[in-house]
Amino acid sequence: MRRSSTLAALLGMAACTAQAADLPQPVPPPAPPEAGSARPDWALQVTPYLWASGLNGRVSPFRLAPTVHVEKSFGDVMKNFNIGGFLHVWARKGSFVANADIMYVSTTDSHSVDPLPFVGSVRARLTTGLFYATLVGGYRVLDVGPVTFDALAGGRLWNVSNRASIDFAFVSLGFAKSLTWVDPVVGGRAFWRLTDAFSIQAQGDIGGFGAGSKLTWQALGTLNYAFAEHFSASLGYKVLRTNYARGGYVFDVTMSGPVLGVTYRF
Repeated sequence: MRRSSTLAALLGMAACTAQAADLPQPVPPPAPPEAGSARPDWALQVTPYLWASGLNGRVSPFRLAPTVHVEKSFGDVMKNFNIGGFLHVWARKGSFVANADIMYVSTTDSHSVDPLPFVGSVRARLTTGLFYATLVGGYRVLDVGPVTFDALAGGRLWNVSNRASIDFAFVSLGFAKSLTWVDPVVGGRAFWRLTDAFSIQAQGDIGGFGAGSKLTWQALGTLNYAFAEHFSASLGYKVLRTNYARGGYVFDVTMSGPVLGVTYRF
């Protein structure tokens, strides 16, 4: 009798084991991500933008010309606007970063004087082209949760071209001059992700130090909204200052105004 009970118990245990083997086994939890894998190893952002900038400062476009005060609102600039464009590119590979900010604007300012004795009407026209490109590289020195900070260094290339013409009677006079210089700059870029969709960014630099201009600096702050997987919109404010004075030429101006851009993220 005892042998029968023992045999029955062994058979029962074997049956339970066989049934348990037929049941689906629990799936082990996924392994935690490796440190540093939260962000992709590389990133590229391209942002065409609009800058509703005014202009305030002192300018002497030609060597023998007087230095004049210039103060124009964005509306004044648009009245004389010919063509222009703004582009911001940012790239990162691991902890190394690179950034380019490029602008070109061309304006034409015309003035006429009522007929004068012997010469008749006099018309003066000044066409100005302003190009700059800030090219910097650097290293990500802070990457903690939603906050990052990049230390940057590089240069800002300037080109200011002026073409003046004066027409009266049967005479037409023209003058043209182009200035080019490069300013070394150092700066930084801070980024803070507020939510999955919203973030804020601040970027600035300072330079010149007498190598090109006496002083140049810029500051940019934006609020960003990611409205699609690869697209985001940015709204903010930008200030750009430079003080160049050499060889009788003066370009001592401050440009400032709101910015609006759309970013494509690769």
